[in-house]
Amino acid sequence: MGGEAAVTDVAADDDDDLRAVDGRVPGRRGRATRQRLLECTRDMLTTTSYRDVKVIDIAREAGTSPATFYQYFADVEAAILVLAEEMAQQGQHLTEIITDGPWGGADALATALELVDAFLEFWERHRPVLRVMDLATDKGDGRFQKIRVRLLNDITKALADVTRASQAGGGLPKGLDPMAVAGALVSMLAHTAAHQYGFEFWGIRTAQLREAMGRQLSWSVTGVVPE
Repeated sequence: MGGEAAVTDVAADDDDDLRAVDGRVPGRRGRATRQRLLECTRDMLTTTSYRDVKVIDIAREAGTSPATFYQYFADVEAAILVLAEEMAQQGQHLTEIITDGPWGGADALATALELVDAFLEFWERHRPVLRVMDLATDKGDGRFQKIRVRLLNDITKALADVTRASQAGGGLPKGLDPMAVAGALVSMLAHTAAHQYGFEFWGIRTAQLREAMGRQLSWSVTGVVPE
């Protein structure tokens, strides 16, 4: 099984992130194997603490060998870092909701609710990787911290731009710091999305939580109380 990596010496700029540990770029079969290893790593994180996830278990689940795993990743954390990078790239759609959505009049609430829904769905879909990223960041791992900052910073900047535009139009006080407003809102969204089941345990239904967050978000960045 160790030969199924099928790596090639032909490199392209778009393939830099796919390079094997030895620097070569995987071919079609190799890419499929690499992707299968990543998917098995993600699946195992849903039921196992990442500290207990072993290379041999990932390889067995993927139907290959530990030697093949090490052709693509130096260790389990390296594979999780790839998953975190992919997750951050997919998180760009959260920023796009802010930059593309209308924030005037009644449309502001609709855009805010769309963002809340996307946050809740994103956190649910990537919960295992986000959990590892938070734990590693808390332990001072700069690699995971950098990904987390990049993910949330783009969203914060986009909301700050909306807040700044509302200030220019007279909807919000000039003295407000747009980045402070946006940072507080992103913290609310991320924390609530990460702990939505805890709120349900307290008797707060997700639908009610969604409505409250959407209204708070819309009001905060526009200065207009939603109808």
